[in-house]
Amino acid sequence: MKRIEQKIYTRQRILDAAGRGFRVGGFAGSGVDGMAKEAGVTSGAFYTHFASKAEAFRAAVTLGMEDLKEGIRQFQAIHGSAWWPEFVRFYLGEKRQCALSESCGLQSLAPEMARSDESSRADFESSLSEVVEIIVSGPVSTGAPKNVEMALMALATLAGAVTLCRAVNDPIIVNKIVEATERILSQKISD
Repeated sequence: MKRIEQKIYTRQRILDAAGRGFRVGGFAGSGVDGMAKEAGVTSGAFYTHFASKAEAFRAAVTLGMEDLKEGIRQFQAIHGSAWWPEFVRFYLGEKRQCALSESCGLQSLAPEMARSDESSRADFESSLSEVVEIIVSGPVSTGAPKNVEMALMALATLAGAVTLCRAVNDPIIVNKIVEATERILSQKISD
C-alpha cells in the first residue's frame, strides 16, 4: 500500500474507533489512549492525524451525520414511495437494537453536543439541516415530513424513542415506545 493510502487508511481507522468510543463513553468518557489502542495505533499516531481529542470528536460527529444522510438517501433510492415507513421501522428496530458503538450519531452523539464547543455545535447544526433537507426533498412517501418543522419533530421523536428504549429493561415498555412512535410517525405529519 502506498504511503498516502496508508495514511488515509490509518486516519479512517482512528476516526472509526473514535466514533465508536464517543458513542459508548461520550466525550468525557473517551480517552485518546483508548481510541488509539482500539484503532491499533499509538497515541502519537493519533496526534499525527488529529490535533486534539476535540478535533477527533468533531470529525466523528461529522462522519456520524454523513452516515445518517447516506442511509436516508439509500432508503429513498431503494424503497421509493415507501421509504419513510421503512426508514422509521429500521430506525426503531435495527438502530435501536445494535450495539451502542454502532448506533446512529443523531441519537448517541447529540447529547454530547450540549457540552461541546461552539464550532462543534455549528457543524452539527449544519449537518442536521442537511439531514432535514434530504428528508423534506425526498420522494413522496406515506407519513414523510414535508416541511422543516415536521422533519425536525420526526427526527427528535425517533432519536428520543431510541434513547428511551435503550434506557429501560422491560420489553413491554420498549414495545409500547416503539409501537407508539411508529404509529405516530406513520400518520400524515406533513401539514
